[in-house]
Amino acid sequence: MEKNVMLIAAELNVSAQQVQVVIDLLAEGATIPFMARYRKEATGSLDEVQLTAIRDRHEQLTELDKRKEAVLKSIEKQEKLTPALAKAIEEAKSLTEVEDIYLPYKPKRKTRATAAREKGLEPLSIKIFEQKNFNVEEEAATYINAELGVATFQEALDGARDIIAEQISENQEARKNVRELFWKDGVIHASVLKSKAENEDAQKFKDYFDWKEPIKKTPSHRLLAMRRAEKEGFITIDIAPTEELAIQSLEKQFIQAKGQAADQVALAIKDCYKRLLKPTLESELRLETKLLADAEAIKVFSANLKKLLLASPLGQKRVLALDPGFRSGIKLVCLGAQGELLFDTVIYPLEPQRQTTQAATIVLGLCDRFKIEAIAIGNGTASRETEAFVKGIGLPNEILIVMVNESGASVYSASDVAREEFPNHDVTVRGAVSIGRRLTDPLAELVKIDPKSIGVGQYQHDVDQSKLKAGLDDVVMSCVNSVGVEVNTASKELLSYVSGLGPQLAKGIVDYRNQHGPFSSRSQLHDVPRLGEKAFEQCGGFLRIRDAKNPLDASAVHPERYALVEKFVSDLGCTIKDLMNSAELRKKLDLKKYVSAEVGLPTLTDILSELEKPGRDPREKFEVFSFEAGVHEIKDLKVGMLLPGIVTNVTNFGAFVDVGVHQDGLVHISHLSDRFIKDPNQVVAVQQKVKVTVVEVDVQRKRIALSMKTDPFNTSPTPAKETAKQTPTSQRVLPKPTVKPAQKVETMEEKMAALMNKFKK
Repeated sequence: MEKNVMLIAAELNVSAQQVQVVIDLLAEGATIPFMARYRKEATGSLDEVQLTAIRDRHEQLTELDKRKEAVLKSIEKQEKLTPALAKAIEEAKSLTEVEDIYLPYKPKRKTRATAAREKGLEPLSIKIFEQKNFNVEEEAATYINAELGVATFQEALDGARDIIAEQISENQEARKNVRELFWKDGVIHASVLKSKAENEDAQKFKDYFDWKEPIKKTPSHRLLAMRRAEKEGFITIDIAPTEELAIQSLEKQFIQAKGQAADQVALAIKDCYKRLLKPTLESELRLETKLLADAEAIKVFSANLKKLLLASPLGQKRVLALDPGFRSGIKLVCLGAQGELLFDTVIYPLEPQRQTTQAATIVLGLCDRFKIEAIAIGNGTASRETEAFVKGIGLPNEILIVMVNESGASVYSASDVAREEFPNHDVTVRGAVSIGRRLTDPLAELVKIDPKSIGVGQYQHDVDQSKLKAGLDDVVMSCVNSVGVEVNTASKELLSYVSGLGPQLAKGIVDYRNQHGPFSSRSQLHDVPRLGEKAFEQCGGFLRIRDAKNPLDASAVHPERYALVEKFVSDLGCTIKDLMNSAELRKKLDLKKYVSAEVGLPTLTDILSELEKPGRDPREKFEVFSFEAGVHEIKDLKVGMLLPGIVTNVTNFGAFVDVGVHQDGLVHISHLSDRFIKDPNQVVAVQQKVKVTVVEVDVQRKRIALSMKTDPFNTSPTPAKETAKQTPTSQRVLPKPTVKPAQKVETMEEKMAALMNKFKK
């Protein structure tokens, strides 16, 4: 097997065969959800996390191989490629290592060193670098040449040191050592620009006006905050170890003697670090720490998004949805059990109109007319007042009243998707519809919104947007396919996330459905234009058809295994429905009897489990939640109050909780639990219902500090020690390839290469 397969297998602790199978399946167009659910025998039952890791690492190594190929061609074109150099490049394990090897051969613009070489000063630089005992000034004087632009012996020495400085900066071992220092002992120092210190917009970054800490301990959220402050022009950031430490490291490697020549090398080392190494390695460190922070932020966002998408659905109910407001009124819509818009209007029960009686009559009448089963209230402005109004008008007890998180509803209401769905209604109606649908099926509605607009991440607008989109798309696809999609009611936005489909085929399914009526069987999907065998293989098991003639069409059993189920029922002498309804019949099945080269026990076990609960929804059962009565605004909060709340966002530094006052409170990581924790996801999740104690209220700044500790006031408020995951050294600091020095030195370039070889550790 190829070396990349072996490398991935070793890194991820799986077999090389598993890695190769996954790579082959990906090449054939298989999706992560499809492989995880329907190709367990082939992959060895790898889960989605493992499959994604293999895919991503394979893509990284493929890009690395492309870069190696380009570097080899470049050096070969220069006629400088040796077998040893080629081997070193081919064996490099990271892009950083490849670039370090390539640096001396990389075409570059004119530098001080190239100018010095043009003046004929390379022989002087080599002699100085050898650090033998000789009179440096007398030797330098022999290189004075007015025609070449060397007027004094000092200019000759300056030029020689420029050449030595560049050689040191391009030395792979030197770069590795100093790079390690940047990671190990680097300190990030943020300083405010004096001209911006009093700027009102800068005050939100006041903590970083004079901030120092080791870069290896800087949490991702703090790094992203400092980078944002720098980007907005309020602070400057410097990341480096102490200059003395870095220069000592270089001197230890390159100073081999004492005397005038060694003194010149020491001067070249200082210049090399300040002018060449520090700027490039700091830029490299900035990039790598940003990549780490991005990865952590995307991880946090993905975890939160998954919880939000898989929030408990109320199910197919007739809903009256309210989008609260004061002066502009409360937008009201009535939705059918399939989420279709039946009626819309505006009511004005709150200030300043106070048309309470009229509004109550309208709501009660609509609830009776449309047989409303639940009322959804958006949690924005005037939400608690709207809730109090609704609860006070005498609705039947069986009608549920639920507060719904409306983050992103305004984004949806102004989107092309919403305009296409409701071309004859304005944004206020569309927003209210979105609120109502979020109650009945959060997943189906939230897939219509850009995940970044849902508000469950940390610094999501500061991270690499293409990587963020890829990561979130993975999450949405995973959630959609784990739940399954009813093909006859799903929007094209929801269908587009089904394994093997995408926007075009999803639109094709909806168009076909509109033209020919509901699908009666999965096999009918073959009639959809451009939906071929491969796409059907990928999507078939995730699409559901309720009340189909074949009950398997409403289950997660893949069509390719229908014949196997038919064999089950044939052997038992019953029908498929009998097998689904009877635990006794299922117990009679000896699954080992049906194992074959294509189907193993993992798949057979999944099929049997699915027959027990066909088309089951993995989401938790819906539970009604209510905020504390009488607590509507931040000014209603008092220190010491114990309140019910819903987690709206989880970050590395804590969790935000909605307690019903239009401003989320923060439970700092140090107050999430009585025990010390490093990861907030260990104890809370988005949409989780919690009990919190108010520990601090700042009405003016609209800040609320909450606690989930048993006794929050008997504990020091000092934040728990924060830690940030660092890149393993093996991925940052790269092994030096073995390159044998030439035995015969003929050119100046070869002389310098041989000399540099002496300074290896």
